[in-house]
Amino acid sequence: MCGDCRREYEDPADRRFHAQPIACPVCGPQLKLLDPQGAVVDTDPLTGAFAALKEGKIVAIKGIGGFHLAVDPFNSVAVRELRSKKRRDEKPFAIMTGSLLTAEELAHVSPIEARFLSGPERPVLLLRKRAGNGIAPEVAPANDYLGIMLPSSPLHYLLFGGSLPALVMTSANISDEPILYRDGDALRELSGIADLFLAHDRKIHAPCDDSVIRVFRTHPLMMRRSRGYVPRPVLIPMISGNVLALGGELKAAVCLAGGEQGFMSRHIGDLKSPATMASVEAVIAGLKKLTAITEEVVAHDLHPDYHSTVIADALTGRPKVAVQHHHAHMASCMAENRLDGELIGIVFDGAGYGADGSIWGGEFLSGGYAGFRRAGHLREMRLPGGDAAAREPCRMALAILFQLYGDDLFDLPLEAVRGIEKEQRNIFLQMLGKGINSPMTTSCGRLFDAVAGILGIRMKMSYEGQAAIELEGEAERGSCEEAYAFGILPGTDGLILDWLPMMRGVVDDGLAGRKRPDIAATFHRSLAAASAALCREIRRESGLDRVVLSGGVFQNRLLSEEILTLLEVDGFKVFTHRLVPPNDGGLALGQAMIAGRSQLCA
Repeated sequence: MCGDCRREYEDPADRRFHAQPIACPVCGPQLKLLDPQGAVVDTDPLTGAFAALKEGKIVAIKGIGGFHLAVDPFNSVAVRELRSKKRRDEKPFAIMTGSLLTAEELAHVSPIEARFLSGPERPVLLLRKRAGNGIAPEVAPANDYLGIMLPSSPLHYLLFGGSLPALVMTSANISDEPILYRDGDALRELSGIADLFLAHDRKIHAPCDDSVIRVFRTHPLMMRRSRGYVPRPVLIPMISGNVLALGGELKAAVCLAGGEQGFMSRHIGDLKSPATMASVEAVIAGLKKLTAITEEVVAHDLHPDYHSTVIADALTGRPKVAVQHHHAHMASCMAENRLDGELIGIVFDGAGYGADGSIWGGEFLSGGYAGFRRAGHLREMRLPGGDAAAREPCRMALAILFQLYGDDLFDLPLEAVRGIEKEQRNIFLQMLGKGINSPMTTSCGRLFDAVAGILGIRMKMSYEGQAAIELEGEAERGSCEEAYAFGILPGTDGLILDWLPMMRGVVDDGLAGRKRPDIAATFHRSLAAASAALCREIRRESGLDRVVLSGGVFQNRLLSEEILTLLEVDGFKVFTHRLVPPNDGGLALGQAMIAGRSQLCA
């Protein structure tokens, strides 16, 4: 503090006596505007930042949890330049508006959404775009939603004191790398991206990305749990020991749990990035210091090659618990709803290492924390090209079409077929016919990709989940009069939900010229109806009448609503995620719960 502030702070007669915090223009936080070389720009920092943004330049702005990259969202050229420099092809950018009123001018905001948008957590909230809002289409291409947030720091409020109603505010990093939060690192890493840096002299103790949610019915559906929600504990059923759970590979977050509390870390990111991997140790240390929990057991995913498993192996001196991926998803939803006993878990996601070593992803489990039975699953399909199939929906479309039509699939007048060059067609037929580099999977996420490919919505993806997001967008504009057929078959490892008749209906309607949104809507309804029917069969055999919905596919609001409604009509008690993401960002909570109830913690 400066002399004047110190005198006031120590004078019991002064209104600022022991004020928290205390500062003035002399000793308070100082703004500075820097060029890419780190030199101070000789102008008022706010005025200079305003001018640069109005001119279409990119400004790196220091917030609470790290730097954001900001541009004028009404300027297509500026947004395209940011995409190019950040190497982010089509994934939507978040927008910050100065007020709720401005947000309502850009998107449709319900009273419930307004409450979450204005809450102290200040998340990025997915809101349906308002027609004619003027926002450049490059901000959220091929997407009916905008991610909007309100200011979360005083500097943000100052930014909106000028004539800019909104700003693109995206995490300052190269795609898939951790958010930058130190001044020196930001200058070094972003000098080729940002034209200017609006910084201040308050150090950020720990980085933290923005949280991302959408509203489902009356509660938040977490897509990313981070700033504002972390490190708020999640109340869970009692566990016997202290557990460190390391989550999965993508959307990684760790969890420290003990007693009736689970402390989830901030969003870490995809562990395939070396920079993200390097940050895990610091995240764990910070969470330990904050919670004063020392782990007695370490939990990790069953997949032997996940980076989180490698981290677990390096933590010597602690017993380890390997948890099957979809069991952890089910337990995560159970834990946050404080459920005990046995129930049914519908776990739909992209992929996870199955208990039998195969690739799971469309699972109907029965059981609880102590164990599970695979009561049912989606019919298997091939992944032509392995990991490449998760990036190219056209490959999944070919896999499904091959099951339906065999070698004649290339005679179909579908975009997914037309896009395959003649010399590649025989290669695909060999791969699919003989199973060459085409492992089997029950993945629900890949089934969505296949439909998106068959309907010509998306052939290749530039970010995870893009095809499914765009398919859901189509479905929300369509209607369904009658669901497609499906089958429920006996299998060696639980019942099989046979989607093949459903996919034949999708193809037949596509070839007949039915409107694409109506086909997409009917697919969603059909998968929901099939899922409810399989749950009825499980209930008939087991007597279980509680169901939890988990896995990344349940970020799909429409599918969640359809399944939830049908199950409730059938008399099931249904539980969804509200406190942690249904995707792999919530996986660690389930791992912690399973390990905390294991014999190692007894």
